[in-house]
Amino acid sequence: MARRWIVEGQVQGVGFRWFAQLKARELGLRGWVRNLPDASVEVVASGDDRSLEEMEKALRRGPPAAEVIQLRRLDAPAEADKCNGFDVRR
Repeated sequence: MARRWIVEGQVQGVGFRWFAQLKARELGLRGWVRNLPDASVEVVASGDDRSLEEMEKALRRGPPAAEVIQLRRLDAPAEADKCNGFDVRR
C-alpha cells in the first residue's frame, strides 16, 4: 500500500524533511520526502496500513518548529512501491 501527502504551512526550513525521513525509517516505510516550489512538502510512502496511519499522524504534528496548517492525502505515484529505502529528495 502506498500514500502521498502534501503538507502545507510553515514546513520548509524547520527540519520537516529530516523529521519525516526519521519517522518513516522508524516505521519501516519506503519512499521519499521533498520540498515543493510552493513552500509545501510532499511525502510519498509505501508500507503496511498501520505504519502509514502512524506516519500520517506524525505528519500532522511535524517537528517542533513546524506549523502544519493542512495535510492533504492524494493518490500515490506508481513508483512509490519501487523504492528501497526512504530518501530526502531535492
